[in-house]
Amino acid sequence: MTQKQVEKWPIPKSVNEIEHYMKQRVGLGVSFDIGVRKLKILRCDVHIYYINGLTDTMYIIQLIRELLGINNREKLSSDIFTLVENRLANQSVEKTQELDQLVTEVLSGLIGVVVDGADTAFIIDVRNYPGRMPMEPDTEKVVRGARDGFVENIVLNTALVRRRIRDERLRFEMYKVGRRSITDVALAYIEDVADPDLINILRQELKAIDIDGIPMADKTLEEFIVKQGANPYPIVRYTERADVAAAHILEGHVVIFCDTSPSVIITPTTFFHHVQHAEEFREAPAMGTFVRWTRFLGVFTSIFLLPLWLLFVQEPSLLPEKLSFIGPNKQTNIPIVVQLFMADFGIEFLRIAAIHTPTPLSTAMGLIAAVLIGQIAISVGLFVPEVILYVAVAGIGTFTTPSYELSVANKIARMLLMLAVAFFHLPGFVIGCTLWLIFLANMRALNTPYLWPFLPFEPRGFMQIIFRQSIPGSALRPSIVHPRNRFRQPPKR
Repeated sequence: MTQKQVEKWPIPKSVNEIEHYMKQRVGLGVSFDIGVRKLKILRCDVHIYYINGLTDTMYIIQLIRELLGINNREKLSSDIFTLVENRLANQSVEKTQELDQLVTEVLSGLIGVVVDGADTAFIIDVRNYPGRMPMEPDTEKVVRGARDGFVENIVLNTALVRRRIRDERLRFEMYKVGRRSITDVALAYIEDVADPDLINILRQELKAIDIDGIPMADKTLEEFIVKQGANPYPIVRYTERADVAAAHILEGHVVIFCDTSPSVIITPTTFFHHVQHAEEFREAPAMGTFVRWTRFLGVFTSIFLLPLWLLFVQEPSLLPEKLSFIGPNKQTNIPIVVQLFMADFGIEFLRIAAIHTPTPLSTAMGLIAAVLIGQIAISVGLFVPEVILYVAVAGIGTFTTPSYELSVANKIARMLLMLAVAFFHLPGFVIGCTLWLIFLANMRALNTPYLWPFLPFEPRGFMQIIFRQSIPGSALRPSIVHPRNRFRQPPKR
C-alpha cells in the first residue's frame, strides 16, 4: 500500500484496546524504549505513551504530578477529559481521533495521553532529540561571520532560520516521507516572494515519494525530486550554514529541510550558485570580488590546466619559443597521459584515505604521501617533475571549489577532456570543450537554465556574478527564481 492508501483507524474508547494495539503492532513490552505510564485519575484510567531517549523526561514527571494532583482537588463527578486537557501545561497540545496518527507522533518523540471512555487523544510536543549543538560547518568556514550551523534536528534548524527571518510570511510546510521511517521534511519559503509554481512542483514531488524510508535523508530527497540519473553535475545546492539558507530564502529560493540531516537543499540553483561562498559577502565588495575571481580561476584551473598542458606536450609547435620550457625536460618510458591519470587518481586515493583516517593521523599521512611517495616516484622515473607540479595545481583548484559535488563533477570532465586530447590532440580539445559547454547549457535545474546568466545571457545578473556588489546596490532579486516581489529594497523615488 502507498502512503495515501493507509487505512485510518479511529481511537478506541477503551484504553485497554489501545494498549493491546500498542503491544501487537508497535512493540510495547518488547522494545525497551517504548514506555507507558498508567494513572488512576478520579477512578478513571489515563495512559501516557512515550519513547525513552526522544522525550523530555523532566516534563513527563511534571505532567504526572499535575495529573495526580487532580485526585486531591476535584470531585468524582467532574469531566475527566476536560480536567486532563486543562492540566496539560505545554505550549503545543493537539488532539487526534486517528490511532495511526497517535502512533506516528509517539514514535516521533511526542507523548500521547489517552483517557478511558474518550475517542480523542492528546499529543504533546516534548521532543528532546539526541544530537550536537550548532557549530560551524567544516566545509563552509569563514574568517568573520556566524559560527552556528545546522545540526541533525529539524526543529532546531528551522529555528536558526526563523531567528534570522522574522517575517510573518515565512512558511515552513511539514511533510512526512517514508512509509516506515516517517521522516519529517519541511519546505521553507517566503509566501509573497517565492515562485508559486516552484512550490507546487516541490509539494507534488514530496507527496509522490513512495518508499519505505529515507535514511540518507536529503540526498534521497534530491534523487526523487530532480531525477538526476547519470549526470555528475549537481542540480541542487547543499549548505550547512543558517545564514546562507536565510539569504537564499530572502532572494526567493525554496529550501528543503530534512530531519536527521545537518544540511539543507536550496532550489533552484545554477552552476554559479555552486561557486559562491559566504566569505565573499563577509568582506568589502572589492575584497569579495577579488576572492570570487580567485575562486573562479581555481575552478577553471581544475578543469582545463591538465588537458591544456597535455596538448602542449603532444604538440609543442603550439607554444611560443619563450614558453617552450613548459613541456617535460626529461624523457620517460611511461607516456605522459598515463602519468597524468596515475597522479590524478593518486590524489583521489589520498582524498578518500584522508576521510577514513583518524584526524591525529591524517597530517602524518599527508606528509608521507607528499614527501616520500612523490619524491621517490620522481627518483625512480615513474613521474617527471612537471606532472607532479601540474597535477598538484589542478588538485588545489579542485579544493578551491566550494561545492564538493561540483568539484568531483569537474574532475570527471577534466579526465574526459584529457582522453579527448590524448586521442585527437587539438581537435579533441576544441570539440571536447564545446561538447562540455553544450552539455551544461542544455541542463535545467527545476526548469532553471544551468548556466544562467551566461547562457541565456542576462546583463544585470552576469555583472552580479562577476562583481560582488554591495548590499545597498542589490535592490532587485535575481530574475531566475521568478520572484513575486522583485524589490528587496523600496524603489527610489
